[in-house]
Amino acid sequence: MEKLIYKKASVADMELLVQMRIEVLRAANGLSENEDMTLVEQQSRDYYEKALGSGMHAAWLVFDGKKCIGTGGVSFFRVMPTFHNPTGWKAYIMNMYTDPEYRRKGIAEHTLKLLIDEAKSRGISHISLEATDMGRPLYESHGFVKMEDEMILPEKGERHI
Repeated sequence: MEKLIYKKASVADMELLVQMRIEVLRAANGLSENEDMTLVEQQSRDYYEKALGSGMHAAWLVFDGKKCIGTGGVSFFRVMPTFHNPTGWKAYIMNMYTDPEYRRKGIAEHTLKLLIDEAKSRGISHISLEATDMGRPLYESHGFVKMEDEMILPEKGERHI
């Protein structure tokens, strides 16, 4: 394995970001290659174009040589200020993925650290994420705890972790 390269993504990396997003969604949701992801691809391109361009999203790509073997992203958004978050700024980590052949080598841990550091460099201390069973130990090792107060109104048939 060559030395891994961690690259902060830009709009120029759009197609690779979209490809990795689809790979993440297929893996997380147990979707086959036959599942039509055309709309998700189109909307992901639109999202990345706007959010990367405006600084409302930061993403990292991990390479072994020319092969992209991992990714992670963090979205930034603002809600009404509260006593515990007087600026209202929050960060949401998402799209964490490591190619199965490269797991358990510290790649996701390093990617997560880059995303947390990105949020903190912007003065954002309220950082959240959704965790799969596989990812939960990693996030807990970095201090993430299960939220007890948050609720969601799902669409019919929608599953949430």
